[in-house]
Amino acid sequence: MSSRSTPLGEFDLIDRFFKTGADSMPTNADEAIALGIGDDCALIKPPANEEIAITSDMLVEGRHFFAGADPALLARKALAVNLSDLAAMGARPLGFTLALALPAVDEVWLEAFSKGLFASAKEYSCPLIGGDTTAGPLTISITAFGAIPTGKAIRRSGAKAGDDVWVSGTVGDARLSLAALRHELNLSSEDLQQIEHRMHQPTPRLELGLHLREVATAALDVSDGLVGDLMHILKQSQVDAEIDLDKLPKSNILKKQESSIQNLFAASGGDDYELCFTASSSQREKIQAISKSLKLPLTLIGKILPKKGVEAKVYLLDASGTLLGDLQAAPFFNSFDHFAS
Repeated sequence: MSSRSTPLGEFDLIDRFFKTGADSMPTNADEAIALGIGDDCALIKPPANEEIAITSDMLVEGRHFFAGADPALLARKALAVNLSDLAAMGARPLGFTLALALPAVDEVWLEAFSKGLFASAKEYSCPLIGGDTTAGPLTISITAFGAIPTGKAIRRSGAKAGDDVWVSGTVGDARLSLAALRHELNLSSEDLQQIEHRMHQPTPRLELGLHLREVATAALDVSDGLVGDLMHILKQSQVDAEIDLDKLPKSNILKKQESSIQNLFAASGGDDYELCFTASSSQREKIQAISKSLKLPLTLIGKILPKKGVEAKVYLLDASGTLLGDLQAAPFFNSFDHFAS
């Protein structure tokens, strides 16, 4: 981010880069947003017979993205990761708030950021309805609001022994991109160009989430690593799981790597923002039909097991079905920790 500052104050900044863009956004058809930017609070009118889903995510420079990252892509990712949470619960977006800490008021950066933000907001019909700005280390915090028919939210606590475990899309490319950018491994510029968008421009699986309301028993989005994130479902549902590492869906670019790298990145790489969900085996045909309808691969990667011990466990299998160990015995498959050094 440039260090060049301008005399713009907080409210001028909001009016110029955010309120104008928010005012130009089309309102939701159900008029769930009763009041947007301009007052002490935004007002959301819950649609009849629906519940409000609320989620917050924060991106911090140096922790979640590189210094000097493209502001338009940052804006799109900041909104996408929140919408991904809504998708995991089967919610449709209603609106979002933005809290932005800036080291300096850089008009060029803000122009690009706001354009990227409103382009994404328009794409997903999710208007900006409020927020705050302040001086500080570059931090982007979004709170998104969605609506779900009462009783239809897909929780993490519904998985049952015998359920299948599925994941959407492919996993591991965001981690592969990061490894290439960090020079941890060599990747051709052509290959990096094909997958780098997975790290910078994740796609929230909102349509899939809506379809899963009647199919999934539990779900979450893969933000910190597939196997580690799956543990959240297991703990909430009081079950275990077994996952076949060789069934994890991988891109052709990732498949060029050694098998150990493939499995490590696919199983534990963060920033995929695909949906991992559980469902009864009786739902397989419906899930395959959803996959075909959305033109989105949905891959069966394992199953839910009865809980054997005090702590929930993920058992990892190879292609022959041989048990490689469990997640606790293979900590290198653990998910990203936001407080780890």
